[in-house]
Amino acid sequence: MAEGERDNGTASMDFVLLGIRDVPTLQYLLFLLLLMIYSVTMIGNILIVVLVVADRHLHTPMYFFLGNLSSLETCYSSTILPRLLASFLSGDSSISAHGCMAQFYFFASLATTECYLLAAMSYDRYLAICQPLLYASLMTWKVSLHLAAASWLGGSLLLVVVTVFLSQLQFCGPKAIDHFFCEFTPLLELACSNAKVFTLIGFVFAFLDLMFPFLFTLASYVCIIAAILRIPSSTGRQKAFSTCSSHLSIVTVYYGTLFVVYMLPRTGPLRQLNKVFSFFYTILTPLVNPLIYSLRNREVKEAIRKVLRKALACTQSSCSLGDAGKRCF
Repeated sequence: MAEGERDNGTASMDFVLLGIRDVPTLQYLLFLLLLMIYSVTMIGNILIVVLVVADRHLHTPMYFFLGNLSSLETCYSSTILPRLLASFLSGDSSISAHGCMAQFYFFASLATTECYLLAAMSYDRYLAICQPLLYASLMTWKVSLHLAAASWLGGSLLLVVVTVFLSQLQFCGPKAIDHFFCEFTPLLELACSNAKVFTLIGFVFAFLDLMFPFLFTLASYVCIIAAILRIPSSTGRQKAFSTCSSHLSIVTVYYGTLFVVYMLPRTGPLRQLNKVFSFFYTILTPLVNPLIYSLRNREVKEAIRKVLRKALACTQSSCSLGDAGKRCF
């Protein structure tokens, strides 16, 4: 790169996302697969949000957090998949530096928000199982709103700092990012300026973004499992575990793939494995979350049945807009 280009820093260059384009014979198949995943993800998560808002039986803190999580997943998927689908159609994998930084910020801030939301949901389950008599007084709507707002605000503010520091790095080539989106480690590998200070800053914020909420969630579930094991009857244990099994499944899938991605060294064939696991936590996790909650949760399944029954009744009676429509819904 010329010296003038280097002086202009990040803003003057475009990046090329190598992504998963090393299998050209599967491009159309991958496009159709990703389009289907994105469609199901959006429909599933929006359906969960609609159910939580519309069904009064789901107006509890647990489902309030679930509605927030599903809202987040719709945004989370939309930071990566539309851009990836467009690149399959156009064949253009380039992304401007500003666009790359924006994608990194929104993706990373939403991922951080998800970590904190999962921690808030684990605290809600801890109170429900370990402090059942005090649950209603401790987990009020005011507390729920504060926890959700703190999760969204914390993710947004923490990543502002990281993104500002990342944008100050000098990228002198090659411009190819060995990933399918603008992710922290592949971007750092392209920096030609001294990135040691930024690496240290990255570790500090990784603890705040990832490790702190993970340790809090882990501590909550240690207490939850200990409380469940102390329940004398097997029926009581099964009932208590069923209230947190869906959330525990999501936590396991999300953090399991997340830790594999960031702990695997990015050398040789492990780079490709890293991209595979990144695919899991960025694209498949938002798809799996509504499926887990709808398949494993009795209240959500009942809410879906009620919506389907109302829709079927409307169809059969040829409900029209106006008074007839109001009677159906």
